[in-house]
Order: sequence, then C-alpha cells, then structure tokens
Amino acid sequence: MRSLATTGAPLPQEAVGPLIRGLAVLRELAAAEGHRPVGDLVRATRLARSTVDRVVSTLACTGYLRLEGRNAVLAPRLMELGNSYLAACRLPDLLGPLAEDLAGKLDESVSIAVPDRDGVRFVHQSTRRRAMSLTFRIGDRLPAERSAPGALFAAEWTAEDWERWRLCREADPLDTGFPTVPHGHAHGAASFEARTAAACERGWSLDDQLIEPGLVAVAAPVRDAAGRQACAVSVVSHTSRHSAESLRDAVLPRLRETVAAMEHALNAPPPPAAAPTDATPASWAKGSKQELGTEFVESLARGLSILTAFGQGHPELSLTAVAEATGLARATARRSLITLEHLDYVASEGRLFRLTPRVLELGFAHLSRLTLPQIAQPHLVSLVEHVHDSASMAVLSGDDIRYVARVPTVRIMSVNITLGTSFPAYATSMGRVLLAGLPAEERAARLARTNLEPLTRHTVTSAEKLAGILERVERDGYALVDEELEEGLRSIAVPLHDRGGRVVAAVNVSMHAGRSTVERSLEDLLSPLREAAARIEADLHIAGRHARIPVA
Repeated sequence: MRSLATTGAPLPQEAVGPLIRGLAVLRELAAAEGHRPVGDLVRATRLARSTVDRVVSTLACTGYLRLEGRNAVLAPRLMELGNSYLAACRLPDLLGPLAEDLAGKLDESVSIAVPDRDGVRFVHQSTRRRAMSLTFRIGDRLPAERSAPGALFAAEWTAEDWERWRLCREADPLDTGFPTVPHGHAHGAASFEARTAAACERGWSLDDQLIEPGLVAVAAPVRDAAGRQACAVSVVSHTSRHSAESLRDAVLPRLRETVAAMEHALNAPPPPAAAPTDATPASWAKGSKQELGTEFVESLARGLSILTAFGQGHPELSLTAVAEATGLARATARRSLITLEHLDYVASEGRLFRLTPRVLELGFAHLSRLTLPQIAQPHLVSLVEHVHDSASMAVLSGDDIRYVARVPTVRIMSVNITLGTSFPAYATSMGRVLLAGLPAEERAARLARTNLEPLTRHTVTSAEKLAGILERVERDGYALVDEELEEGLRSIAVPLHDRGGRVVAAVNVSMHAGRSTVERSLEDLLSPLREAAARIEADLHIAGRHARIPVA
C-alpha cells in the first residue's frame, strides 16, 4: 500500500509483537468491509493459525469483533479507537456544524479532510441526498493527487515527502492501495505538482473529475493559530449540476466565509480538559488470566487501550499521563507507544504523543455506515437464544410502528411477523414505549387524532385510560400488552435511547399468552430484555459519536 510513513524503518527492539499482529488482523478485516473468514485472515496476514485464533479471541473479548460461524466480524465498539482521534483533534465537533450550515446554504455536499501521509482522510461529511450523491465515509482515504484537498496539503510537503510520494506512485500506479477510489483512473499524478503550486498561490484548489468521472470539487484550507493547515473543506458536486469552474464561481465566496468562521472556532481557547464521555471500563480489565482464558493476549489489549486514552480535552499526552489514564505500568505504556508510533498510529513531538488520522483505518469507515437495525441484530440473536421467544425492534412511522429488525424463535406456535410490517402504535408494546418517549404535547396531540379501534376484546379504546398507561410506561421504562393486538399474543417492550437520551426505537419480546402468566412473563423476560437494550444502546452511543446512524 502506498504510504509516506517510514514503513521501511527497522522494527524497534522494544516493539510489542502481539500488538503489531493484532493491528494487522484489524486492518485486513477493515479492508474486507468488516467481515472475513478466519482462514482467510491467516492467508492474508501470513500469520500462524494459532496466532490469528488468539488475536481474534482477544479482540472478541474486548468487544471489538464477534464471531459468526467461521467469520470474524468487526463490532461497533471498535469505533472507540477512531472516536478517540476525532475527539482529540476536535475538528468534527468544532467545524462539523459549520460544514452542515454551508451544505444547507449551497445545497451541495461538504467534506472536511485532513492530511494522512500521501493521501487525505475524511473526518466529517455533510451530504445531500440525490440520485448522484457523495458516497465517501468518515475514515475513507483518497490519494492526495486525486483530490482537491491533496493539492493544498502537498504545499506543505518537504522534499523528502515529495520523493516518498513519487516512490509510492511508482509502486502503485493504479491506486490499488486506495480501495475507495476507482482503480485504473489515476491520471492526476502528472499535473499534481503544478496544481499544488497553483493551490499554494491562490489559496484554494479544484478537483475536476480526478477522483472519478462526474465528480467535481473546490477546497480551501483551514489553518490553526500557527498558520498550519489543520484540515481542508471541500464543496463537492456532480457534472450534471456544475462544471469545476462553475462550481468554483458559485461556492467560493461562501466557502471562504465558512473557512473564516471555522478558523475562529478552531483557534478559540479550548475548554478545560474533562474526562472522556465515552469511556467505559473494559470488560477484560477486571478479569484474571484464568477467567479470560489462555487465548487472551493481554499485551494486544493493553496496546489498543492506549489509543482510547486520548480524546476530548486530551489531544496530547505525555508517557506518564498515558500510563495513568490506562492504569498500565510506565514501561508497558512506553513499549506500546513505541510500537504504535512505528506503525504511524501515534506521532510524538518532544515528550508529548498524539494520535494520527491513520487510527481511522481500523474499521471506522465501514462501521460508520451501520444502521441501528444492523447494530441491534446480534444482540437480538443473543436475546432470543437466552429467552427462547421472538425479539423485534420497531420505530414510529406516522401513527403506526414499523418493524425494522426481527429474530424469530423456533416453536410449533410462534409469532409470524416480517420486516416492514406495520401495526397501530396504540395497541402494541413497542408502540406504547415509543409514544411514551414523545414530548408530552406531541403525545397528547397523537392520542387526540388517533381512532382507537378495538382490535380484540382486550384492546384499550379509552383515550383517557391510554394516556394514563403511557404515563406509567414512561415512569416504569417498559410496556406490557396482553392480547390487545391479537388474541393469544403477549409482548413486553423497552425503549432504546440515542446519545442525547431521546427514544429512537423500541425492542420487545413476544410470546403466546397461554404459556405463562403476566407476572411470570415479566419476571422471566424483563431483565434480559433490558440487558439486551442496554448493550444495543452502548453500541449505538459509540457508533453515533461522530457518525449519523440511521434508525431504519
């Protein structure tokens, strides 16, 4: 793969081998869009099968991947690593709202990218939904010579950087090391130095279909207080709407205004350092070697935990600070930092260390495109395996609920519901959880306009009684509906909350009412249902820190 990193440098004597091998497995999984048979990982990494098995076992224990049959699958918790970089650099938090505002005013997609060796890597996307729209993800990396930001960043390259770029260009002329761009379309190299000089002189850069035919962009740099380029902002369009020149003429004035606002936000004094909001105790940290198993590679888990020591309010850390944040011995932290710096995931200046954008290559781009149903599915599978009843997830769709995830159980008598099925919200457990999660005024307005038809002889049809039920559901945090939607059908539901505490979906367990009493159903099912919902929420909160996670 093309890289300006010193990949040819000799391996430091203090390097942690298991950490190097674990990161190699993560990179291969990320390159395979998040899932790959373990046997294929052995062939791709050229590691021993026993080594890959131990790496996979360790990553599963830390929650960074899961095993589905013979496949290793990246899990949303892995996004903790990328979140640490994004929070530390502050660019999405500070500049993302300004990019969203610019995209709205121009009705065009807006991207924020940072330099990453001989490429540029996206850290924020504000896209417009069209038939021909931008499909790059947060964490995706493009060749510098095939992007508008690349010509801006190259203006600050040293002679050594340029020589490395030429060597990389010669070694990979078709850009096979950049899986997000079309291969064999690499025609930007010949003009790159001239475009870099022009960008340096003008203060902006054009991409006229360099990434792929039909895509045009104009970019401008955002500089920090020292005058260095912290990132670049691109406005991206399609040739069906603009030529490169007409896009420049249409957007450059507003782009410059936004850049000025971004530089003001970026260079304002940062708030006092605070503890990272996403930090959760690692499940393996409290376990003994006997509890974790002989397959657990502690040095790999420790090395990855160092990446999560950085974050909001902690963009740079000393060795001592890293050791204190992770609870590791200073010598252990030092060896891991040396290894991560050799692999270009960490950079140092003096006694301070910081994360590099390369951390985002560890699966962030793939995982940032997950939907809430995809996040929930493995947890619903585990729930069904535990309770032996069907589990589902639904969202509000008008005055109905719509099923967006479901795992049926295997019984002679089971509840047969397919994805996309809709039911009246007022007569279902998930609907009542979702209605109870609405603001009081909106909830009252919905009840006022809903025709409460009796679907069975048990259906609540009194608006006043239903309002009282919803208040109790809001207070208790669950809803139980017994034979109100269909005779013989009972279900229990709990809410799912986003990072802001808003109820965005509901999960339930459904069963035949004749198998148990209401009291026994609650006793047996409510606790595991809540535990499953808590695991889904934990993944959603991590995945949604810097990425938009569709709920359906």
